[in-house]
Amino acid sequence: MRVLIVEDQARTASELRSGLVNAGFEAVVATTVEEALPLAQSGVFEALVVDIMLPGRSGLELVEVLRAAGHPVPIIILSAKGNLEDRLRGLDAGADDYLAKPYSILEVVARLRTITRRAQPILAAPVQVADLIWDPARRSVARGGKRIELTPKEYALMVLLLEHAGRVVPRSQLVKAVWGIEGAVDANAVDVQILRLRRKVDDPFPLKLIHTLRGVGLVLEPREAD
Repeated sequence: MRVLIVEDQARTASELRSGLVNAGFEAVVATTVEEALPLAQSGVFEALVVDIMLPGRSGLELVEVLRAAGHPVPIIILSAKGNLEDRLRGLDAGADDYLAKPYSILEVVARLRTITRRAQPILAAPVQVADLIWDPARRSVARGGKRIELTPKEYALMVLLLEHAGRVVPRSQLVKAVWGIEGAVDANAVDVQILRLRRKVDDPFPLKLIHTLRGVGLVLEPREAD
């Protein structure tokens, strides 16, 4: 099993990684949300172990961004913040489990195996809009029978539109799903991601699926071009 450890304290990360490797896991360490997000979105890892207190954006924000984008990867939060309010906040953000520091590596291993077993049988059915098909189990998007290669941000944006097919997705929700914090994202960056997604999903085909409601957001549905 491949596990992504998101921890900025070098000693803690090293001890955790060694413990997981000794238990038979493959483990990779990221030290910030910016470093961890594309790795988590890649679909390479079967589970995440996330610290809350990270430099810059917090581990909770990482969990929220992944869940808002529809990523089902099992997540355990490991944190020095261990009171009831903190644990509830972590679980409400979308974590599958929460362990307070100090913890036993044996318990971390046991809980990782539990949440990954729990997640394995849950395979969402493919979603289809016109000739666009999203297969969540394979993390693939195809149109006209051909797979579309998407970057992590493009994939997160595409998944959000597919999950809300036929409904308008506000721009603020698009930003939160892909970047996490609306205020931290330049408006041009959002437009660039939308443009790139359109080029891949719509430009090669006569029927357009991604439509803009100016001042409101985007909608995914087969209809005449804007």
